[in-house]
Amino acid sequence: MGVINTIVAFFLEGGFWMYPIMIVGAVGAATGIERFIKLTQIERANKSMWSRMEPVLVKGDFEAARKMTADDTSTVSKLLQVGLERQGTVRRRDDIEIAMEEEMMGIIPLLEKRTGSIALYANISTLLGLLGTILGLIAAFNAVANANPAEKADLLSASISIAMNTTAFGLVMAIPLLFMHYFLNYKTGTIVDSLEMISVRTLNVITKKAKRAELEQVA
Repeated sequence: MGVINTIVAFFLEGGFWMYPIMIVGAVGAATGIERFIKLTQIERANKSMWSRMEPVLVKGDFEAARKMTADDTSTVSKLLQVGLERQGTVRRRDDIEIAMEEEMMGIIPLLEKRTGSIALYANISTLLGLLGTILGLIAAFNAVANANPAEKADLLSASISIAMNTTAFGLVMAIPLLFMHYFLNYKTGTIVDSLEMISVRTLNVITKKAKRAELEQVA
């Protein structure tokens, strides 16, 4: 209970600006949690789909692969669906690769959606903390201007201590948000890298099967 009482007292002493900082920090945390859950779901769905898709592609059963992508909503299915549709109409690797790259350009913004705002919330928390401290210091100096000279030093030090609470609280909110922002960027990058790897593997399989088919026709 002592720790809780200390935290509550610290919060209340900070004054009005503690509430906007808390709201901004809570919104940032909620955004980070939502993005973590969403990216984790995308990552798991992609791994599950690719584990089922890869053997089908290796066999060269592109018709079955196209059906699998049509029946699935994962990010990797959207990427492969475009490539496999082009594979059914054209044979050039470049055409298939360009189509998959275009689809990737549409997928990446969806993966990065709202992640950048977490860093913004961290910066806003810090700036609100500084603003609260500056306004608190202005109020403190105004308050001690007409105080008893013997009490000025103690009153001023107490007022400054309270005013600094907003800066401390702003940093307490901002630091975890910055770590969360870094982690989500790393997680997003991992998903993008895996999609690019899958894209290259798929292109290699398609190219290999096309060359084999050409050799069989010549023979």
